Amino acid sequence: MELSESVQRGLQTLADPTIFDLKTFTVFIEVAFRSLLSAHSDHSILDQPELKLIEQVCLKQCHVAVTSCILEGVKLNADKSTVSSCLEDNRFESERVEVFYSLFQKHKGDLETLLSSIGSGPPHVNDVSWRLEYRIKNGDMGRSLEDVQFNCTMEQLQDLMGKMKDAAKSLEKATQF
Repeated sequence: MELSESVQRGLQTLADPTIFDLKTFTVFIEVAFRSLLSAHSDHSILDQPELKLIEQVCLKQCHVAVTSCILEGVKLNADKSTVSSCLEDNRFESERVEVFYSLFQKHKGDLETLLSSIGSGPPHVNDVSWRLEYRIKNGDMGRSLEDVQFNCTMEQLQDLMGKMKDAAKSLEKATQF
């Protein structure tokens, strides 16, 4: 797995036993998986009693790193040797690799389902706002019209655009005579 330098630095901090002992490490990894799988964002998820002694900046950096690593592993359908190799390259001891991988296996199916629900198709037009404005010098100058709202498919929108361009060209030709 290829990870950015900032993710690697965060993983190396997480691997440091002077910052995260094994119990704190285990709680932190569980919290990371829970944060990925929760339906809503819980800003207090890192407020576990076991994590109180670690600086918030460090916790956040490690959280970003480990969640990035988890998601990359799920995306690539990484096996144990790939995950172990990646973690060992970032100074994880074998005991920590086992803790991480056991939780990775436990939650991998749920994360795959979550990632597949996001979709990979190209973006679609969701909304278009049109405004047609004209002024005719007569007694009704101050009157304004209501907004018109409608729904259409991409093909219908392209057809409408073509007709609008044709109408604009016709008006341009009519005003030249």
